[in-house]
Amino acid sequence: MYKLCYFVPESHLEQTKSALFAAGAGRIGDYDSCAWQCLGQGQFRPLEGSDPFLGQTGALETVDEYKVELVCADELIHDALKALKQAHPYEEPAYEVMRIEAL
Repeated sequence: MYKLCYFVPESHLEQTKSALFAAGAGRIGDYDSCAWQCLGQGQFRPLEGSDPFLGQTGALETVDEYKVELVCADELIHDALKALKQAHPYEEPAYEVMRIEAL
């Protein structure tokens, strides 16, 4: 199993979660659509050649974003990442994938 964590502006929070749930992520036993989220601030500076969803090339941008964490079965992780990238508004979404070992 994997834990997937990603950062997204509120405007696309539900859209990205729905896409991940549709891909099979967020299942724990007899439950689905399981996720944890919290609000924070992200920052970035779009570089020359970028096509930012928010902000302007060369200018530091600070934006309210949600950090979302959910689990995903081994055989679904590639489809889940594809779904996240398609639903996410950012040109380069920030995410982490961590392997979870069963004990």
